[in-house]
Amino acid sequence: MPGDLKDGRIVIVGASLAGLRAAEALREEGFTGSLTVVGDEPYAPYDRPPLSKQVLLGQATADTTDLPMRMNPDAEWRLGVRATGVDLLAKQVLLEDGESLPYDRLLITTGTRARPWPDPDEAALEGVFTLRTREDGAGLAERLAAQPERVLVIGAGFTGSEIASACRELGVDVTVAERGPAPLVGALGGTLSKLAAVMQRNHGVDLRTGVTVTALKGNGSFTGAELSDGSRVDADVCVVALGAVRNVEWLADSGLAAGPRGVACDAGCRAFNMYGIVTDDVFVAGDVSRFPHPLFGYQMLSLEHWGNAVEQAEVAAHNMVNPGPLQRPHLSIPTFWSTQFGLNIKSVGVPTYSDHVVIAQGSLEARRLAMVYGYQGRVTAAVTVDMAKALDYYRHLIETAAPFPPPPGAQDRAIAADITIPSEVPDPSVLSHGPTVALTGHLPDRRLAVV
Repeated sequence: MPGDLKDGRIVIVGASLAGLRAAEALREEGFTGSLTVVGDEPYAPYDRPPLSKQVLLGQATADTTDLPMRMNPDAEWRLGVRATGVDLLAKQVLLEDGESLPYDRLLITTGTRARPWPDPDEAALEGVFTLRTREDGAGLAERLAAQPERVLVIGAGFTGSEIASACRELGVDVTVAERGPAPLVGALGGTLSKLAAVMQRNHGVDLRTGVTVTALKGNGSFTGAELSDGSRVDADVCVVALGAVRNVEWLADSGLAAGPRGVACDAGCRAFNMYGIVTDDVFVAGDVSRFPHPLFGYQMLSLEHWGNAVEQAEVAAHNMVNPGPLQRPHLSIPTFWSTQFGLNIKSVGVPTYSDHVVIAQGSLEARRLAMVYGYQGRVTAAVTVDMAKALDYYRHLIETAAPFPPPPGAQDRAIAADITIPSEVPDPSVLSHGPTVALTGHLPDRRLAVV
């Protein structure tokens, strides 16, 4: 009966942004039953974006990044304890301390963790960091405040680029090593990534592209690294920014569709089991989820974005306590933002789902522009640099599957649009940073038959 959905036991695994917003939304939706939130870190949910920005610049400390609660969700918080499995038949979450938590409905919001440096001995050198947790942020901020001689950043995705930007703002020399042809190329494609490379070099970054780091050197403490081109970088701090790993290992024996790309779910956030059958009592939200999107060919999307975690958590919570006909789909358009080297970069849609781009407003030379991405003749994404007000117009074009190149509308040009050019979306395997929005079916230009 519909009434029963407002009662019972709900367990949320993942004391994350998505976990907190879902807990609040469950109560706002009228859920009156017992609510338990499990988190492997000892802290209440906190915000991660400031860790690569304000915290590194000394404008905030890592312990002041707690997420504000919109309301007290009246939950039992089980913090500092890791979930080790789910028994779908018995409807129990298994915990590291041997306890098991019974549930009527389960929400998985375990998110991602930083991809570690592959050599554990080298990763353990003093002065080698990843940046994901509060401890990471506090430790790295302390090292940067002490003005090291040089910092080596491995990986030029958003996190790596923001760290490099913070180093230059603090007056610290920084070398960035990226396997791909330019910073941010995995997220933004070839044209805009060229602007990112120019901006880094103009701000004094020693940017090395097309190279990999082959070894981290040091005797107890990090002293430098060897690169694939035979060169050596001497540095006393190293930040490994090689992207994220989805926290799904604890689900390995659960029978859910969990893998390296996350936990697959339908548009209503209901998790699939390993046979592709949708469950009606296990839901998933945030960075750990993969969900189909009609605007992008019904491919499964994996997103590592703040806004998506919030919106998906609210849809999942709504669907957990409402019967089928009242359930809603999670169909929001991906958006993200980044501030680095004095530029405000904002994106809407999926730039990697494209075959051509056009600069619709502004110019690369002016470093103020709106770039629109298209796939097979329709608009699929837009990225603005210091022109965020234009984004709403382009979001509308994406939502309505408007033709590409876009008609004159938001354009500050007399002609319809400039010449379209290939979007140069690289194969993710040639990058060290990986995209923050991934279509996990096929890339448009690589239709591979998999037997």
